[in-house]
Amino acid sequence: IIYKGDKKVADKNNSQPDVNEQIKVRMDKLAALQEAGKDPFQITKYDVTHHTDEIRAIYEAHEKELLGDRPEVNTDGMDEQQAREAVNADYNERRAIMDASPIEVSFAGRMMFKRVMGKASFCNIADLKGRMQAYISRDAIGDDAYADFKKSDIGDIFGIKGFIFRTKTGEISVHAEEITLLSKSLQVLPEKFHGITDTDMRYRQRYVDLIMNPEVKDTFVKRSQIIKEIRRFLDGRDFMEVETPTLVSNAGGAAARPFETHYNALDEDVKLRISLELYLKRLIVGGLERVYEIGRVYRNEGVDTRHNPEFTLMELYQAYTDYEGMMELTESMFRHLAKTVCGTTEITYNGTKIDLGKPFRRLTMNDAIKEYAGVDFDTIKTDEEAKALAKERGIEFEERHTKGDIINLFFEEYCEEKLIQPTFIMDHPLAISPLTKKKPSDPEKVERFELFINTWEMCNAYSELNDPIDQRERFAQQDKNAENGDEEAQHTDEDFLNALAVGMPPTGGIGYGIDRLVMLLTDSPAIRDVLLFPTMKSQGAAKNEANNAAQSTPVAAKVVVPVEETAAPAKVEIDFSNVEVEPLFEDMVDFETFSKSDFRAVKVKECEAVPKSKKLLKFLLDDGSGVDRVILSGIHDYYEPEELVGKTLLAITNLPPRKMMGIDSCGMIISATHLVEGREGLNVLILDDHIPAGAKLY
Repeated sequence: IIYKGDKKVADKNNSQPDVNEQIKVRMDKLAALQEAGKDPFQITKYDVTHHTDEIRAIYEAHEKELLGDRPEVNTDGMDEQQAREAVNADYNERRAIMDASPIEVSFAGRMMFKRVMGKASFCNIADLKGRMQAYISRDAIGDDAYADFKKSDIGDIFGIKGFIFRTKTGEISVHAEEITLLSKSLQVLPEKFHGITDTDMRYRQRYVDLIMNPEVKDTFVKRSQIIKEIRRFLDGRDFMEVETPTLVSNAGGAAARPFETHYNALDEDVKLRISLELYLKRLIVGGLERVYEIGRVYRNEGVDTRHNPEFTLMELYQAYTDYEGMMELTESMFRHLAKTVCGTTEITYNGTKIDLGKPFRRLTMNDAIKEYAGVDFDTIKTDEEAKALAKERGIEFEERHTKGDIINLFFEEYCEEKLIQPTFIMDHPLAISPLTKKKPSDPEKVERFELFINTWEMCNAYSELNDPIDQRERFAQQDKNAENGDEEAQHTDEDFLNALAVGMPPTGGIGYGIDRLVMLLTDSPAIRDVLLFPTMKSQGAAKNEANNAAQSTPVAAKVVVPVEETAAPAKVEIDFSNVEVEPLFEDMVDFETFSKSDFRAVKVKECEAVPKSKKLLKFLLDDGSGVDRVILSGIHDYYEPEELVGKTLLAITNLPPRKMMGIDSCGMIISATHLVEGREGLNVLILDDHIPAGAKLY
């Protein structure tokens, strides 16, 4: 192995062609094909008669019809040579019978494997349904076509016509009689894409992920099936699918911070919707008694394993029912999806069995807290009592919080992690449910439920508030919350209040996070694994400028340029003229005190947003001790978790543990802060990756 400094330059024992050289070779091959009048990009269509799974199925059925119950050859008592001859004779007889009634097929896909053996070759072609081996013979397709095939590359897309047969090793294959190159792959596919640690590449280049990992493709096929089955289930209950606006003047219906943009034609600032609720309720007012929408919503929040700023939500509303009716519908629909998509009501998520076949447990929020935390909030009457109890239990809250908010904080702290099997949590506090009907028997609570499975909130449902006077009062309280600093508070929607004043019947409503549901039914560890193109932080100015330039370049002028030939990004001059920094301390610290602070290099193994916190990131760190260290840092306004995974940071490791959102934070990540025009800027200190975990800094 040859090294230059610390960088491996070449490995003589495992020589791999340079990727850029391979790209150049592929470009040369394309140019030769085009010069010979065989440009694959001139082909506009190809007649596909079967997918790979259909080819296997029809051949197996054909075998059963022609060969019947023909027994396998018996080689007992034969020596090795005799046994081989008997097996070959049996195979030839079977082939003669099958080939006398050949099944002709035409299929197409990407070549994933090729083995050239003189006058004949084998290759594997992958399509939507799987992979199929093709036998390519010079005698069958002709000298020129075979010569072109031998020059083909992994990743090229072919159309193949021929008849089906079974090889001596038992593999169903297609004997090619005609082969057509439909698209030339100019990039090099990775050798082992699934095993790479750079998951960021998998999400950014999902097209490569889908090519290399059949299980990823299966997940998204199943996602499509789930959405189809939801529609089929609701159609069976006479629901009507509708579409409502994405750009809105007042983003309501949920506690979330919206994205904002500007409508040039109207010269108005508008927001992207954060829910589907308020427009669907307007349709209930208009007499459409059962409506639903499956659509994208946008919430200007953090990214973690279960949250993406842009996600798919389904909401439905049914007149003349309540939250009890929504519970029945939800339980029935989840059971239906498990049966039709997974084939069973007993599913497994991350090794845990979850039974969707049994009746779902029903538990009020206060009863859940009483069961898991030993606190009975039905006996606590005032906000002050609730806050005192929160302080006693070490639960952080804001001064504006009421008893209802504290109840919710206790539920999140003590109960959510215990709810593995399907459980309806019912009768939430009024303070956290501004669009829900009060319980007639207890006006401090509302007729609302959330379904929890695997500790996750799977859906949220109400007996919908239809009293316009009560709704106006609750909107007023939300406006007050916004004035007190609640960025997720809703605002008064006068048109919605007008709709309620026209009159809305008693209605049950529910919202489902489709992405989280797909995670559960496909056993996927993160929301990005069920989103084809998840939200990703931009790759930096140089890469964005290159993308923009590529998009504005005429197609005829675009070429694939090897990496070494691209120009280095121009040095960016940084203007510090409007930057303010904190004055240097005048007080001195003695060297002995300073030397007791243990500054260490730490490697980020995992990083995620802390639930219910807008600012905190939770780091799982390798500090060189062999024991993982957890540190929380309030830098989420500046960094998304995935940006920092794998980085080498600087931390103080000998600070006493400090509780933050109920989690012990064992140390401090070091960042640099400054002010720009009165706003705080922050940069976490990222060290050279050559520095090992645990290295002490002086």
